Amino acid sequence: MEFTLSDLRKNNRHEPQKFDTTLDLKKTLTERVPDEVLDLSPVVVSGLISVESSGDALLYAKVKATLTVPSTRSLVPVTLACDFDFTEFYVDSKAALNRYDATDVVIVAEDGVIDLDTAVADNLLLQIPMQVLSPEEQKAQTMPKGKGWEVTREGDESADAQSVDPRLAKLKDFYKDSQS
Repeated sequence: MEFTLSDLRKNNRHEPQKFDTTLDLKKTLTERVPDEVLDLSPVVVSGLISVESSGDALLYAKVKATLTVPSTRSLVPVTLACDFDFTEFYVDSKAALNRYDATDVVIVAEDGVIDLDTAVADNLLLQIPMQVLSPEEQKAQTMPKGKGWEVTREGDESADAQSVDPRLAKLKDFYKDSQS
């Protein structure tokens, strides 16, 4: 679904353009990031686009979808319920960017077009957490391990002590002599 800045300025100067639609972004996201998105339900999007006094457009959207991503530990599929909203400003040129704070999301509308599909897809990707664990992995008290390897938690000092490369083990005492 696309909106042009010129049409919005002409028809929606005093009243926002409302929308309520369902987008099929599964193919787009699974092709764009196949290692991160395994499946995606139809995306329900509602919101509005208003035209600011400067002529820039403000997009507000509420998004609901179910995203399936691989576990960051075992790569098993994990389902994430996504229910979020986002706000973005759209401007004609890079020169208009200086009107906004560094914390605002401001996008230069290519050819004066606001592509709702792209905006929603980008924001869905931002909803994927850095660490995704299956329910079983969340409940497990032990970390996976195999022959010659094991998964450790960041900051686990006992694991850090065990992980010293034997070829570099003598270096740990290197500075002890010079500190006396």
